[in-house]
Amino acid sequence: MYKTPCSRLSGLVGASVKQKLVQNVPRCSQTARSLLQLHRRDPSNWLTYQHLNFLKRQYVSKNNSELQQRAIPKQAPVLTIVDERDDSVERQVQRISAIDPLVTQTVSEDVTSNTQPEISTSKPMTEDAAVQSDSVSSTETPHVNVETDLVREARLEKQWKQLKVDMEELPDVYARLAKIKLTALVVTTAAAGFAMAPVPFDPAMFFVSCLGTGLASCTANSINQYFEVPFDSNMNRTKNRPLVRGQISPLHAVSFALACGVPGVALLTLVVNPLTGFLGALNIFLYTCCYTPLKRLSISNTWVGAAVGAIPPVMGWTAATGCLEPGALLLGSFLYCWQFPHFNALSWNLREDYSRGGYRMMSVTHPGMCKRVALRHSLGLIGLSSLAPVLDVTTWTFPVISLPINLYLSFLAFRFYRKGDRSSARQLFFCSLWHLPMLLLLALTCKKPRRDPEAAALPPAALAS
Repeated sequence: MYKTPCSRLSGLVGASVKQKLVQNVPRCSQTARSLLQLHRRDPSNWLTYQHLNFLKRQYVSKNNSELQQRAIPKQAPVLTIVDERDDSVERQVQRISAIDPLVTQTVSEDVTSNTQPEISTSKPMTEDAAVQSDSVSSTETPHVNVETDLVREARLEKQWKQLKVDMEELPDVYARLAKIKLTALVVTTAAAGFAMAPVPFDPAMFFVSCLGTGLASCTANSINQYFEVPFDSNMNRTKNRPLVRGQISPLHAVSFALACGVPGVALLTLVVNPLTGFLGALNIFLYTCCYTPLKRLSISNTWVGAAVGAIPPVMGWTAATGCLEPGALLLGSFLYCWQFPHFNALSWNLREDYSRGGYRMMSVTHPGMCKRVALRHSLGLIGLSSLAPVLDVTTWTFPVISLPINLYLSFLAFRFYRKGDRSSARQLFFCSLWHLPMLLLLALTCKKPRRDPEAAALPPAALAS
């Protein structure tokens, strides 16, 4: 059959390969059957690379009994020519000394690394190095950092210490706690409201009403600073306030507020009249419980603050008359409208400070609205001045003589609206400082003459005689 030896050899090899394949057919069918069952059981047990690897190992171990799976031993670290030191040996490493001219001390550090169990030649060297390391570590001294006087003073300055109040600085502290300039403006507007009332002037009542209004303003300002200590410390404008600097304790500030508020409201209620006392207490509540928390929540705080500033002239009017009349509301409207160009111009140049303190002001969150509101209320002062003679508060001379200053304020507000820079905001703010006293003074000079009720009841013949 086979004509040459090569043909016979190839025939024998082919027969042997065929016999091997016939023997492995049942095993292959079992393997395929196991794969199908594994696939159908659960999707989580589907065929993966690990299954294929396991089947491969199983096939090799069944067909070649000599092949067994063994763990490959981890190779020993090779020591190069550059670094021939054995890492298993504990050695002493010198650390760079600390930057301190007074104390220079080198610290030794023991560096230890685990060795492989196969390297048996390094064990005697390791033991000798360990003995040498123990001897060095027992003799070395720890690094001691000598504290200088300046560092010690700086450290003690940051620690809590007992607060000591300087009695000589206490009047100045109370003045800054009460915001004496703002309180003076509040008392001035209340005095203007008292003077504008169409009643005979009573000096004693005028003094008591101004005193009670000033004490109520001190209370509101003190409580406001008590609540805003964490935020005032982040602003350059308010970081020197007494509570922020720790010149007095919070309990001291609250005690001062109560010492001003209780007699202030009591004077307005018992000596003046209950309506004025109620307005004073309402003003304290609005400023401390509404305006102060709203500064961190919404831009509506500006409108609430304007309402707070509009109440003092109303209090002066009610202190003189004992009732709430349209003239009192007109004076309050003057203060309400004036505060928007005044405060919006002020807050425009303090946007960074307000943003750092976390206050939501129009100048920070709504700059366009800030400029529009300032212009709108500046123009509103012209309309209110024209309304004063209609309500029999002033004569018709007042709208005419107050028109120049109102127009000038509106012009600056319009320029602030167009430019929106620091210069225009500063000019509008400084103009508002003299505009309000001038407007109230002009209203007082143009006050409508008081008509005596008894004289109005007499006949004209008796008046002529």
